[in-house]
Amino acid sequence: MPIVAITGATGFVGKATLDVAVQKGLHVRALTRRDAQPRERVTWVPGTLDRAEALEELVSGCDAVIHVAGLTSTPNPGRFEAANVTGTANMIAAAKSQGIERFVFVSSLSAREPDLSAYGASKAKAERLVEDSGLDWTIVRPPGVYGPGDKDYLDLFKAAKLGIVPVPPEGKSSLIHVEDLARLLVALVPVNPVTRGQTYEPWDDNAFGYTHKELAEMIGEAVGNPRATAVSLPPAVMKLGAQVDGLLRGGKAKLTQDRVGYMLHDDWVCDLRKAPPLSIWQAVWGGEAGLAMTAQWYKEQGWL
Repeated sequence: MPIVAITGATGFVGKATLDVAVQKGLHVRALTRRDAQPRERVTWVPGTLDRAEALEELVSGCDAVIHVAGLTSTPNPGRFEAANVTGTANMIAAAKSQGIERFVFVSSLSAREPDLSAYGASKAKAERLVEDSGLDWTIVRPPGVYGPGDKDYLDLFKAAKLGIVPVPPEGKSSLIHVEDLARLLVALVPVNPVTRGQTYEPWDDNAFGYTHKELAEMIGEAVGNPRATAVSLPPAVMKLGAQVDGLLRGGKAKLTQDRVGYMLHDDWVCDLRKAPPLSIWQAVWGGEAGLAMTAQWYKEQGWL
């Protein structure tokens, strides 16, 4: 069985990817900042993306890299460069130093519009590094990722339970369940001329995406409150909300000024031309079923 190195394996997407890789019988070397529980077929490697020696140890003896780790939100946009751009450059260097060719990179749909946010700009810059690396690469740009363990969508579930779901102005976006995204990342590990040099934008069973109103209604149904109503927030109110969230939650704020930048964009629907080939992957979770499953998980954890 192949041995794969996974970064970000203790985070939301990375943990799901680790789970799928182990289920598929792969051996995994996983980067971790803190002590992790021993696990069959998993070798934990202490380190961070700015430690070259740790990254070389991580990828030593591996057949492929799945680079998930990155910074998605911070009150300090300057941190995106170090985490997402320099961190990716360091992973590419580590892979090359150990003779690894296969490199799967988790980017973001926000990279399509790099002028809207520092986060999107950092992911777009990281994509260019991967494209110019000379490795056998595949880039995956997920849309909104939700599922068990996610905290970004949790506030919307809590709001839906109360009956009012604050959403951005008119627009549409795609979604993907974290388990489906994880299955795609693991499916991309084998060397395959079909996937080499490709950038994919995966989604659930709805190729046309969801309006903010539709998403709010689905979350309302998921939490058992079908009367939940979407309330569209003007840009000025969203920017003010980001300031308030920063004051209340500091570094843990979910709504930042940088996030407002791309949330105000009206089209985050995945490009049909960038769909992963059906011979490689197909989504299992539809929006309604996936959100209902996520709501149930939140309830079981006492989060909702």
